[in-house]
Amino acid sequence: MSSAEGDHNTNDTSVNLGDHDHVGALLDDIEAASKVPSKRRQTSIKPTVESLTSVLYDRGALPDELARLVDLVTLTNHLDQASKGAIIKNLYPVGKLNSESALKVVGALGHGQLKPSFPIQSLLLKWLIMVYHLLQDTSILSQTYAVLFNLLDTAAIRPQLCHVLALITRRKHVKPFRIQTILSLSRQTGNDANLTGLLRVFKNYYPEIVIGDAAKGRAATFKHPDPQWRARLDEIQQQQTEAIQDGTARNGFAVRSAFGRQQRGAKGIFIPAVHTLHAQENSVTLEEINSPKSLAENLEKIELPTQLVAVLADPLLQKLLLLRPDAEGLSRVNNWVTACLDDVRSGDADPSLVLDMVDIIHDYAASTKTLPPLLINFFREFLQVWNGKDKREIVIETLSFLPLTNFKDLYQTLLRPFESVLLDNTPESQLSLLTFYTSLLRQWTLTMLSSDSTTLSSSPAPQSIPALIAHVNTLSLTLTQTSPTVPTHLLILDFYTLVSTRIFSSPSLLKYIPITIPPSLLIYTLHFSHSLQVVSRLCGILATYKRAWESIMVSTSPSARPLFAEERQQITTFNAFLMDLCNVLWRGRAFAVSDANAKGCLVPRALEAALRGYLKKVEPDGELVLGSVFGLSHSPVLCLQSISFLRELEDRELEGEMDISDRGLRARHAGPVTQQSLVALAGKGGLEISWQEYRAGVLRYLEERGFKGVPELMYNTMKNLMKGRQ
Repeated sequence: MSSAEGDHNTNDTSVNLGDHDHVGALLDDIEAASKVPSKRRQTSIKPTVESLTSVLYDRGALPDELARLVDLVTLTNHLDQASKGAIIKNLYPVGKLNSESALKVVGALGHGQLKPSFPIQSLLLKWLIMVYHLLQDTSILSQTYAVLFNLLDTAAIRPQLCHVLALITRRKHVKPFRIQTILSLSRQTGNDANLTGLLRVFKNYYPEIVIGDAAKGRAATFKHPDPQWRARLDEIQQQQTEAIQDGTARNGFAVRSAFGRQQRGAKGIFIPAVHTLHAQENSVTLEEINSPKSLAENLEKIELPTQLVAVLADPLLQKLLLLRPDAEGLSRVNNWVTACLDDVRSGDADPSLVLDMVDIIHDYAASTKTLPPLLINFFREFLQVWNGKDKREIVIETLSFLPLTNFKDLYQTLLRPFESVLLDNTPESQLSLLTFYTSLLRQWTLTMLSSDSTTLSSSPAPQSIPALIAHVNTLSLTLTQTSPTVPTHLLILDFYTLVSTRIFSSPSLLKYIPITIPPSLLIYTLHFSHSLQVVSRLCGILATYKRAWESIMVSTSPSARPLFAEERQQITTFNAFLMDLCNVLWRGRAFAVSDANAKGCLVPRALEAALRGYLKKVEPDGELVLGSVFGLSHSPVLCLQSISFLRELEDRELEGEMDISDRGLRARHAGPVTQQSLVALAGKGGLEISWQEYRAGVLRYLEERGFKGVPELMYNTMKNLMKGRQ
């Protein structure tokens, strides 16, 4: 093993192909230096060569890099012999060796000023011996047999040359004149052991030939030149093979090789790899499938593997059982899973075994996007021994793949026990439950979107989706009390964003799924959040809901249908949301109840009176009134955006006037903006802008900065803005 190899830990088998650009840069530097005599170089090239050989030892040479490296060590240049030798000793191919590189090595052999030195030729032949099994076409060296044979009189490279010839010799190469040549060289060299070894290879192909006593002397055995080098090469090749097979397995059309190790996701559980024993002559094994085409062509002829429990870890077997279900096979998997649980209950296995099972089932569910009945039964048993904390995220993600079914039945049989174990009177557990229901609804939505209208109308979806939303309504209200924070509010809005944008914005789903709105108290609580993002997203959700209501009520709409009974009860409540939020944000009539459908944000009249009294103490002159205190100009979450919009208008006005004269605006608005203050501002020589233009400008300003919810709700609700928008 070379000194460059000796500086590395031979147990380090990590492959990092991400430094391809780094190797390219090193090669560029070495190639440039090789064109300049060493005495004329400004810096030494040895550190660069050392860096290159270190990387080559760590992860090998990619095909394009290998081609450049072979050129570097075989063509005439000013690179010193030590550097060339170090490169050759660390020239580990990643993948196969192409014929062109092998021919370049053969072409570098022999005598002549343009040939590498004999020590380098010896190293090249030694390298060729060690990578012979990686040649894409081993017959390429057979075609150069005559060239290699004629170089046997070169003593400096004869040992390695005889080894190469011994590897590539076939019956067709054994000719009388070659036997005579070897015998003659053997006599001249005093029965060279390497020539004797090659002569014995010849005799193996033609035992009847008479070669006298020449083959009876000491002969070379042609052992591998460097077993340690070969071991490192095998490690690099194994890493490449695993990377290729993992990539193929990830696309789901090749069995996952275990490489002698446990399948991923198991600590104490061994999931066997796919192996088919006792296959019939006219059948096809799963191991032979390597593409979608071969799977489709042989679907009915594929023999099920011996260990069907491999379905939990192998993507191709998962596809086969989905396309060609086998009741007996699934029963065997069920028996295996049940046996694992029984072992834990009886004390024959460690309780952590169940958690390892959850890991395996999670990988299966994430791959197949479904949770079959046998695994649902596992979770019913698992919840009896789970503490609600171990691998909580894995359990939640796995259960989110529950199939779309009747929600009430599912809740009684599985979700209620799940909640009782998960919830521990902490906001964190409640947030985890909300995350679960959001993920579950997302999976159910994907199932519904992939179903045709007939399937959808007869599925449990029209009953289950409203029931699920109603259940989360209660959970969300609880969270606003136990964890009244912005992150909690945003997680709640994630759920309703999914409901509004993926379900109630889809005509195919809206035609069959009744609209279910959030509870009033939740809407008003979120609206008075101190986060602009929360307010904006809430308004965007309500605007989407409004379009959904309009869609089912317009006869020409693809989702037009009669209102369900439960929807009729919600229309008045939803209209109250719109009226109250428009009164608060736009009309300056916060908490008013005199307008049609208005509920005054459910603020008690006694509280409203107390708020008015407080404002009179704060603003005795009456400039600040309760009706407008949460509007665009005064709202704690909108006032900065509103005044920033006006400031930018004033700045642009100043910049525009300064181009014409030295006069600027004589007055700037101090804020906050009201209808009366804008009139007064214009009278003082300030910016001239109407109240309506100002408010419309604030909406545009919010849109430009990504807060589209408030403008979207106003444009969809206020008639004067609708016309202006059109």
